[in-house]
Order: sequence, then C-alpha cells, then structure tokens
Amino acid sequence: MAKCVRCQKRKAKRHCPGLAGDLCPLCCGQHRNRDIRCPAGCPFLAQQAEGREQDIFQDERLVWLAYTIEMTLRALAEKYSSFTDGQAVQALEYASNKLLRSRSLIILPGEIVQARNNAGEAVFQAMEKCRFERRIFLPGSQTAYAQEEKLKVLERILTAVRSHLRDSSDGRIFLDQLVARHRRAEEMSRP
Repeated sequence: MAKCVRCQKRKAKRHCPGLAGDLCPLCCGQHRNRDIRCPAGCPFLAQQAEGREQDIFQDERLVWLAYTIEMTLRALAEKYSSFTDGQAVQALEYASNKLLRSRSLIILPGEIVQARNNAGEAVFQAMEKCRFERRIFLPGSQTAYAQEEKLKVLERILTAVRSHLRDSSDGRIFLDQLVARHRRAEEMSRP
C-alpha cells in the first residue's frame, strides 16, 4: 500500500481529489478544507458534513475536554486584552500539530520544527492533564483521552473560531463571546 502524499509516514487509504493523490485518514481529516482545497464532490467532505450531526456535544467526555480547552482560551483572553481570535487559531493549531508530532520521537530531515507558541503550549498542557471523572466514582474511573478524541475536539473548536474570523484575524469576536458565555454559565450555576 502506498504512503500518504502529505505526511509520507502512514498508509494512504483515501484518494484525495483535491491533491490528485492518496492520503492517510489522519491527514485527510487534519488538512481537509484548510490546507487542501476540497472539491464539493469529495466523499470525505460529505462524511464530515454528516459527522457534524454527531458532534462532540453528544459525548459527555468530549464536552469536558472542550470545556477544558475553552477555559484555557478564556484565561488567556482575560489575562491578555491583546490576545485575538487569530492568535487563538494559532494556539489551537500549535496544540494539534504538537499532538500529532508527539507520537514520533524522530525528526526527519526536511521536517519543519514549529516554533514554540506559549498559548498553544498552554492548550496542549491543559489537554494532557485533562481527565474525565464519571458521575459515580469508582476506583480507576478517571480516563485519559485518546489522540483521536483530542484532535476531534481541537478541530471542532478551530472550526468555531475560524467561523468568527471573517476578514480580520485581529478581532476578538469568538473570545469575547466565549468569556460572556462562560460567565453566564457560572452565574446560572450559583445557588
């Protein structure tokens, strides 16, 4: 089986009409409609649209991970008034890329090593520390998240932030709405 034309590491299992080559499922999902111009007839783009029906918000574990990531972004937005939606995208992309690289202990020649992004590092560390506790506590009931789950949640949040970017990456529409939404939730949960 051929190697992925994007990462040159994993087995290519999907034909990509946007690249006229074969991709591994991870690169397809990671770069779909971002770095790859996907034609409307792409079957995997259609699957993504169907997948939105089964969004992360239907899984309590993934909601907790999303909340943890959003709280990290909220803390950055409240601490730094200059922190923008564009910087939030960069932070989320950094965390996603670091997560993908974390499995590989070898840096291959020609591979670009991403510069450290403090906000992205904060998001990555929050994900690494995040554990989900079941409502009924049993020994060993705390569970860590799989790489695929983390990537799925990161992609969902990235999609939300990007939808607010519009023409300018230096705005704070998403972050301001995030802070307001979390404050309302806190006020509603007080006795």
